[in-house]
Amino acid sequence: MKTTAYIGTSLDGFIARKDGEIDWLTQFENQEINQSYTEFINEIDAIVIGRGTFEKVLTFPTWFYQQKVFVLSTQIKEIPNNLKEKVTLLSMEPKELLHYLSNEGYSNIYVDGGKVIQSFLKENLLNELIITRVPVLIGKGIPLFGPLYKDLSFKHIQTKVYSNGLVKSHYERI
Repeated sequence: MKTTAYIGTSLDGFIARKDGEIDWLTQFENQEINQSYTEFINEIDAIVIGRGTFEKVLTFPTWFYQQKVFVLSTQIKEIPNNLKEKVTLLSMEPKELLHYLSNEGYSNIYVDGGKVIQSFLKENLLNELIITRVPVLIGKGIPLFGPLYKDLSFKHIQTKVYSNGLVKSHYERI
C-alpha cells in the first residue's frame, strides 16, 4: 500500500490559519496548480482526512473529491445525507486504518490534514510527501509537522517552481 501526503504550506510551515481558513493559499490557484493536483489525484483510490479538513471541505460550493473519502474523527457523529455514499466515518489509528483499507481493496491512499499527516508520520506510515510552499508568511496557524518518536529520512525526488511563485517538492521515504 502506498500512502502520500499532498499539501500546501506557508513559508513558515502552516497548512491553515488557526480557524482553518486557507485564503492565503487559494489566492495562488491557477491552471498549472490545478493540472498538477489533477495528475496526482487521478492515481489515488482513497482519501483519508481528519475532522478539520472535512469541515473545511464541507464549506466549498460542491463536493471536492471523486474518490471514496474516509474521515478519521471521534467527534463527528454523522455524515450529511448527501455524502453518505461518498464518505465513511471511522475512528482508527493509522496502522489499523491501513489494514482496513487494504482489506477493502484500496492500495494508493492520499492522506490529508495536519493531525492526520502527523499521526501517520509518528507511526512511520507515509511513503511520500508532496509539499507545495506558498510564498506567504502567516505567522501562526495549524502546523504541518509535529513531534516524532524518531527521525524520518526522505529522498528528494524532484522540485518544480510554478509561474505564480509556488514551489512543489516531492520526497520519498527511505
